[in-house]
Amino acid sequence: MINIFVIDDHIVLRDGLKNILNMEEHINVIGEASSDFNTTKDLTEYEPHIVLLDINMPEKNGLEILKEIKEFSPDTKVLILTMFSQEDYFYSAIELGADGYLLKDAPTPQVIEAIYTIHKGDSYIHPIMTKKLVDWYQKKKNEPDVNELTNREKEVLQLVVEGLSNKEIAQQLYISDTTVKIHVSNILKKLKVKSRSQLIIHAVRNKLVKMPPELEV
Repeated sequence: MINIFVIDDHIVLRDGLKNILNMEEHINVIGEASSDFNTTKDLTEYEPHIVLLDINMPEKNGLEILKEIKEFSPDTKVLILTMFSQEDYFYSAIELGADGYLLKDAPTPQVIEAIYTIHKGDSYIHPIMTKKLVDWYQKKKNEPDVNELTNREKEVLQLVVEGLSNKEIAQQLYISDTTVKIHVSNILKKLKVKSRSQLIIHAVRNKLVKMPPELEV
């Protein structure tokens, strides 16, 4: 039996979902709440396999609840069921660990299919959001990420932006000039820029380092 907890601020929608889902032989709605959902208390009491979660709710946003659920109980699956197809909501939900994302215009069989799919450990995305997910993932994959830098490389990058030469960086960090050159070369590769000037512009534009006072507007 798949135990479901429904979180939505519309009582009529909750009742409708409960009636529909409880008709399924292997699905049981064990609890419901609006944005007053208490993550620690309710997850401990009900232990649902899957939480059906709306995004736009008063008091507490669904994305906040999603974050709390995944932090408190990572194994609990979350299916977003919302009116919103805006990319920002969608991308945020995926980054926070949502296991599925459906729009409320989805037909009942699709909601049921999503529940079974997620329960098996797979993800389920509304068809019109799938292309957005592919495009978003491709864009993220191609974006330079400062988190790929080591702590030492971040220190070197900061000093490069501050205008220090390799020799000055070496003196400040108590390393050799050759080591600085290797770090700078690695930073250029990781951030996908070709020159020191491009590196400085990229770092300043994307706020990858603490801004030197003379560069602050």
